[in-house]
Amino acid sequence: MIEFIIKLHPEIAIKSKSVRKRQTLLLERNIKTIVLRVDSNIDVKNSYDHLTIRYPGDELAIKQQLVERLSCIPGIMQFSEMQSSSFTSLHDIYEQVALVYADQLENKSFCVRVRREGKHTFSSIEAERYIGGGLNQLVSSARVQLKKPDVVVALEVRKDVLIMVRRQYQGMGGFPLPSQSDALSLISGGYDSAVASYLMIRKGVRTHYLFFNLGGAAHEAGVREMSHLIWQKYSLSHKVKFVSVNFAPVVEQILENIDSGLMGVVLKRMMMRAAASVAENLGIKALVTGESIGQVASQTIANLNVIDRVTDMLVLRPLIYQDKQEIVDIARKIGAEDIAKSMPEYCGVISNKPTVNAVLADVELNEQKFNFAVLDQAVQEAKVLDIRTVDYQADQQAHVVTELSELPADAIVLDIRSPEETELKPLTVANHAVVELPFFRLASQFSHLDQTKQYYCYCDRGVMSRLQAVILQEQGYANVAVYRP
Repeated sequence: MIEFIIKLHPEIAIKSKSVRKRQTLLLERNIKTIVLRVDSNIDVKNSYDHLTIRYPGDELAIKQQLVERLSCIPGIMQFSEMQSSSFTSLHDIYEQVALVYADQLENKSFCVRVRREGKHTFSSIEAERYIGGGLNQLVSSARVQLKKPDVVVALEVRKDVLIMVRRQYQGMGGFPLPSQSDALSLISGGYDSAVASYLMIRKGVRTHYLFFNLGGAAHEAGVREMSHLIWQKYSLSHKVKFVSVNFAPVVEQILENIDSGLMGVVLKRMMMRAAASVAENLGIKALVTGESIGQVASQTIANLNVIDRVTDMLVLRPLIYQDKQEIVDIARKIGAEDIAKSMPEYCGVISNKPTVNAVLADVELNEQKFNFAVLDQAVQEAKVLDIRTVDYQADQQAHVVTELSELPADAIVLDIRSPEETELKPLTVANHAVVELPFFRLASQFSHLDQTKQYYCYCDRGVMSRLQAVILQEQGYANVAVYRP
């Protein structure tokens, strides 16, 4: 049997009884929604101060998937893999513990902690001393240390059952979705907006995505990939929206009518206006941005003050004090770095001398020359989509990507899935070479392949493979299609 005990985020544990109960129920529901996709035989039990997950089998693949999923569910601070067994004596307990922990104690300090329930011939303290002494003799490089040890040997003795912690895993912490109201995150595909979205999800905020398209279909495809990654990894339990607004006409208006030094500030004000309208239409009460003080000219305190004057809607900036390297480090930790660093910069406006101290009166005077009908039209024509249905590239393309289930003799299959996916489920295609090239490296590495060959992109659902094939075709590669077995 595979068994995990889930520890709640500490801030949940200190809430009032009613709040704690509500958030624990939310977490239970979210866990069920996600882990039952792994296997329908998984059982989730809510015990108020912790949750237990049990699976009747012992397949390694199931355990690996559970560990991966549980580590990315908001509200889980820590979870432990447990082992349950019967015992005949205190010495029998020691021998079972030694089999599990001996290797983990090499060159480590440790202590034994025993929780006991029922009638036994030994007390909890006696058990700790006996087992700890035995382990100390068994592993010569280990040493007992009661305060802040490297390893805690955590045991529970419930009547005639011994329960051991085999291994502990860290969760992402935070609050379960949706503990708070929804928010709309302005996402560009880069480091900042991706990390800001993740941090709001971690706070229990169901986070939707708003994209202002400045770079055409290729730009949108990349941002969709980033949005889909964050949703699928960290908020899979809930449906969210992906909204795309064509902002090219708005940028054109800015370039024609706004003073050069104010272009960046005005562009952000137009985005805020549009975002507030989209959010109101969706019944969302807050916006999220990846802005950080002083990172670029438009993010000085003076300019942010002017930008925020265009809307009364709450604007959340979780990165406001973060340094760039700190943001990049978080992006790496959450798995967003590879996509972010491969995302080209799409600058809507470029000023030779952008102001860092915009004056509201000057900005408003400049905006009188702007045709706001263009902004209104952009918002009205916004595409509002379910994040799960990213398969809509045909609506944006003038050509169709070829999809084949039976490949030509000389075809090469490009497995564009992430390294984690290919390792878990390697792809083999009879009589054809398979090249593993993750989608986030295609743009930079496809040109290094033998261009006399025909390549067929593959992913599990066929969605990302088609999007990537479209991007490559737009870049002038005609030797790309899609493999759909």
